[in-house]
Amino acid sequence: MELLQNDLLLRAARGEKTDRVPVWMMRQAGRILAEYRAVREKAGSFIQLATTPELAAEVTIQPVDLLGVDAAIIFSDILVVPEAMGLPYEMEEKRGPVFPKVVKSMGDIDQLRIADPEADLGYVLKAIRIVKKELNGRVPLIGFAGAPFTIFCYMTEGKGSKTFSVAKKALYADPEFSHKLLQKITDSTILYLKAQIAAGANLVQIFDSWAGILSPTQYREYSLPYIKQICDAITEVPVTVFAKGAFFARKEIGELSCEVVGLDWNMDIEESRQLIPTKTLQGNLDPCVLYSSFSQIEKEVRKMLEAFGNQRYIANLGHGVYPDTDPEKVRCFINAVKSY
Repeated sequence: MELLQNDLLLRAARGEKTDRVPVWMMRQAGRILAEYRAVREKAGSFIQLATTPELAAEVTIQPVDLLGVDAAIIFSDILVVPEAMGLPYEMEEKRGPVFPKVVKSMGDIDQLRIADPEADLGYVLKAIRIVKKELNGRVPLIGFAGAPFTIFCYMTEGKGSKTFSVAKKALYADPEFSHKLLQKITDSTILYLKAQIAAGANLVQIFDSWAGILSPTQYREYSLPYIKQICDAITEVPVTVFAKGAFFARKEIGELSCEVVGLDWNMDIEESRQLIPTKTLQGNLDPCVLYSSFSQIEKEVRKMLEAFGNQRYIANLGHGVYPDTDPEKVRCFINAVKSY
């Protein structure tokens, strides 16, 4: 058992008593920090940065040193999984991720492999090992992966989208194809998360970024069962499920064998506590609050903390911090939580 100097996050995740509320942020290792931008410049591209273990480790640790967060989250991307399955992607400036080839048929699925974490994703595992060594037990390290449905969206659509109508069309038009691809993604994701844990991740988070585009019925058929498989398979460390926009599925998400449920800013805190009475909740400040004045940020944070209470709770934003946010405002958010 690893000895951590600051294990607030893990204690909160397991539902144990904490002296104060732990805090970290989604996308904390990123463009908000000038120090990150310098390393990214050196790397030449986002993908180069994510696939160079020494550089990925450096930007993973930056927020711990510069912002004082209670956890590091490994610097990577959810789309490394499709790439490891044999579907490479490119990162276009201003456009985001693009897949030159998409999955359209049963034959395309057969061409994909179930990812071998050591062979196909060794750079992420190496970055985790470097981070663990350099953090030297200061704070826990969070590993992560995209939820199968969110990954399915990119693999069938080929790029980001507001509606993911190509992906949704597949669910309605070809359920057999959809389930087959989702299962292959799920099998890869379980192996990948287990490898992250073996490399040193203390907790893992499943990001269902596009959960909100599905109807409740479709979510129950095409997303929840696959997230459930992942939660059931991971018994070594606490698991957090963050399904953005899936306010309609909070009760079911709360029944999964995960320890923490992440909330976005559209999810009412008191209502969420009633729907999910036995889990730790994480979230859910609107990232746009960080554009307001320092006193306004402190006021909003206090309001949020009073609603969540200080036990079984991890403070975070309701989504990733926006890239043009002033780092001083981010520090204000973190310090407001710590001094509550």
